[in-house]
Amino acid sequence: MTIRKNFLLDDEIVKHLEQLAKDANTTQTQIVKTLIEERYKAVSEKEKLEAFSSLVGSMNGMLTSKSLQSIKYSLL
Repeated sequence: MTIRKNFLLDDEIVKHLEQLAKDANTTQTQIVKTLIEERYKAVSEKEKLEAFSSLVGSMNGMLTSKSLQSIKYSLL
């Protein structure tokens, strides 16, 4: 589904958008879509990294009754 959105942009931003589209030989819509997707991907990756980082160290002390060697041996 495609949804139309209207944005108010300063003259200078409009000129920049026009130039970006011209240089890339594409539409202004495609430029905006690409920039949004790139930004969203960066934010999403940052959130995932932060979530992963919060898990680091959370398993400490969970295997205190087992040695590394006993765990390796049980996997064989």
